[in-house]
Amino acid sequence: MPAQVKKIVLAIWIFFIPTGSLFSQQKKERDSVRFQKITLTSDFISEGVAVADVNRDGKPDIMAGSFWFEAPDWKRHEITAPRIYFPDTTFSNSFLDFSLDVNQDGWPDLIRISLPGEEMVWYENPGNRPVRWKERLIALHVGNESPAFEDVDGDGRKDILCNDPVAKKVVWFKSPAQPGDTAWKEYVISSSPDLATNRYTHGLGWGDMNDDGRHDLIVTKGWWEHPADPERTEWVFHAGDFGGDCAQIYCADLDQDGDKDLISSSAHDYGIWWHEQNNTAGNFTHHEISRIFSQSHALAFEDINGDGHPDLVTGKRYYAHNGKDPGAHDASVLYWFEFIPGKKPVWTAHRIDDDSGVGLQVLVVDVNLDGRTDILVSNKKGLHLFIQKQ
Repeated sequence: MPAQVKKIVLAIWIFFIPTGSLFSQQKKERDSVRFQKITLTSDFISEGVAVADVNRDGKPDIMAGSFWFEAPDWKRHEITAPRIYFPDTTFSNSFLDFSLDVNQDGWPDLIRISLPGEEMVWYENPGNRPVRWKERLIALHVGNESPAFEDVDGDGRKDILCNDPVAKKVVWFKSPAQPGDTAWKEYVISSSPDLATNRYTHGLGWGDMNDDGRHDLIVTKGWWEHPADPERTEWVFHAGDFGGDCAQIYCADLDQDGDKDLISSSAHDYGIWWHEQNNTAGNFTHHEISRIFSQSHALAFEDINGDGHPDLVTGKRYYAHNGKDPGAHDASVLYWFEFIPGKKPVWTAHRIDDDSGVGLQVLVVDVNLDGRTDILVSNKKGLHLFIQKQ
């Protein structure tokens, strides 16, 4: 075929190519989310991470374990006596980290939750003085592997939901309400010893299960109904089957049928799931979203691509049980799952990285203040920041 004829045929083919083929693929490639990976440290320092403007210079900084990292160059500073761990044989004393101006002095502080069943403390920000931060005890024994940091009583300040595995009760700790106050007050949600009180209890969620305008506390065996007065003890429990041992649990009407469904992910095996409510109390059907990787011990549910729908962000926790879990030696991948709600919800997997994974938290936040959500993970592979790019 002469060259000129080939050009004409090609031009006709491009003109009549069906929508959704070449052009839609090119658009998809142009519009797809991309991330730049920044490794702040390859040391194993923490499996939790928090973000706050530590030095009040207008730039969000990163806190993990006994360190904070100063934006924008991520210079490492000590919060307390530095601790670095061996990823193959040890666990850190920083399973989860949260940021809150606890004493309301204008400087963000750090809350650290240790291994399950051990201490929860907060470190007082010294306000740019070159000294280590003062450690203060919140509780001696904090259980559940996914304690939640939420505003339980609606006063605008976040509180902590967990269990006390020694006293065998499920509790929430109210953050200090008055400036200068440093006392956390404990309230009992349930004193039933058989309901989610083991130190290694997996799975905790906070969402409005009954559409009464108040968020409820969710575990794998059911949910506690949030009373009008959250300081009341013995919240009403509704039994349910919400799958196996998991990380964080999220509540939303995923199939748009008017009731609340749940999302969870396997902490130590393969599986990410959504649990469909069938308009009957406690009656849920379990659906698998993915089993690409195992040990998805941290799960976030945030809008990554700006389409108005929250997406899933998770990955494989490296050596969650020091190499004893299924898939433990697979690559430590990090993924986001693009979510489209509907009668049959759709999740599309997008791999972000294959050498980081997750710890006990995945933090989705706009770190560089460019209007796009970024991702932070801290684990046995180090501390990693993924900056979203256009």
